[in-house]
Amino acid sequence: MRKHWSAWLKAAAFAGVTPEAFWRLSLREWRALTGAVDADVLSRTTFHELAKRYPDETP
Repeated sequence: MRKHWSAWLKAAAFAGVTPEAFWRLSLREWRALTGAVDADVLSRTTFHELAKRYPDETP
């Protein structure tokens, strides 16, 4: 096993992902899990503005 795969598997285990689930992850899912996304980070202010605009609906 190459070093980077070993490090990725250890990171997944630290995050609570089982080895079976790790190998089923798509690249997009892995990037989301590890924070390697292409989008800018959502600021707290922007988050609160969006939460006001789109509140959770209660049943």
